[in-house]
Amino acid sequence: MDGNTLEAMRTALRGPVVGPQDREYDDACRIYNAMIDKRPAAVVRCTDAADVMAAVDFVRDKGLELAVRGGGHSGPGLCLVDDGVTIDLSPMRHAHVDPTAKTARVGGGSRLGDLDHATHAFGLATPAGIMSTTGVGGLTLGGGHGYLTRKYGLTADNLLAADVVLADGSFVTASAAENPDLFWALRGGGGNFGIVTSFDFRLHPVRTVGVAVTVWPVDRTREVLRWYREFLPQAPEDLNGFFAALSVPPGPPFPAEIHGEKMCGVVWCWTGDPDLLADTLAVVNEPAPPAFHFTTPMPYPALQSLFDELIPTGLQWYWRGDFFDRIADEAIDLHAKYAADLPTALSTMHLYPVDGAAGRVGPDDTAWDHRDALWSGVFAGIDPDPANADVVRQWCVDYWEALHPHSMGGAYVNFLGVGEGSDRIRATYGNHYDRLAAIKRAYDPHNLFHANQNIEPAAG
Repeated sequence: MDGNTLEAMRTALRGPVVGPQDREYDDACRIYNAMIDKRPAAVVRCTDAADVMAAVDFVRDKGLELAVRGGGHSGPGLCLVDDGVTIDLSPMRHAHVDPTAKTARVGGGSRLGDLDHATHAFGLATPAGIMSTTGVGGLTLGGGHGYLTRKYGLTADNLLAADVVLADGSFVTASAAENPDLFWALRGGGGNFGIVTSFDFRLHPVRTVGVAVTVWPVDRTREVLRWYREFLPQAPEDLNGFFAALSVPPGPPFPAEIHGEKMCGVVWCWTGDPDLLADTLAVVNEPAPPAFHFTTPMPYPALQSLFDELIPTGLQWYWRGDFFDRIADEAIDLHAKYAADLPTALSTMHLYPVDGAAGRVGPDDTAWDHRDALWSGVFAGIDPDPANADVVRQWCVDYWEALHPHSMGGAYVNFLGVGEGSDRIRATYGNHYDRLAAIKRAYDPHNLFHANQNIEPAAG
């Protein structure tokens, strides 16, 4: 990008346009995953939809590379592009709640903490992730699962409408009534079809939830996971619990004697009668005596931010994922092996439930393809030290390669790692890929939006 183009963009946009010579540049390029180092020619911090439209026109007309940053994690670092332009929506952080209609309108750069803060005041929430620092946009467009998924479905299942800037710079609304093909694609198809500047969500009654954390010694992983695979799918949908392999963090609520110990465990969320939580979870002693079991009522936003300080911005990350419709005995043996070999204190594996309400949505109702999945798994190598980047990456890849034959073949698109290739994207979208490619051709025929887990436009 030449200096004249940079200055022209600054003139046309209300938000700041940050170039490599600006003192804010390094901060503008700093993203959640410190393993990613890309240097765009400009970071355009858009303040509204008009900024986004103008920025898209500039990038397209100048033939520049384009990436979009929604303001959250982007684990694979797809929100940056070398020598191109990042359209950064992070200034567009707002959430307006209609408590009568039980809906919320949320800016494209908002994080889950923004949404949860706004909705909690009215005793409402929508299912979305497990960390308040996650971006609403990327999570929703990928499908989105979290603590409320068994009860209320995926984040995308609760999307009512979206305002979108298309590749030609035009502005449209996508909903069941307007541009329904685009609306279908946005609910799980990722950032392939345009830049969403605002989201409208359906909300549900959620205020204080029951929270429990149960951990067992890592050498009991086999017994615990065999019990978990049978217990959770038949448990009330008010109960959500993701299974994890972890090293116990050095802080409350965990007692000092287990700090740093490798464990397996479940983080539980209960949306039912608070008086029933203890009885519901009395069964945690069945597989083996827990090393620690903790329960407490908690405001929902507090649960959503529980892990924020444990896993802050700036760590080395590498992750991969897969969907599972069962947890086979052979897979349990592999989980036990890799849990015992966690390479660093923050490296982990999670199995997130995606059954219940999410499983009752029709298989072709949204772009999310795996409605028969029971769990969405992620294998994450994490550490603050760049010297351990190769170590955590290799553990993750080895773990994923060992488990992949026991998976459904595809993954939650937001858990695809760097450079996994087009075959993995096709497997993730399965029977929906061809329909998505046709919609891509209709809305982005020249693949302007390709810095993502890309769906190429279908041939004309």
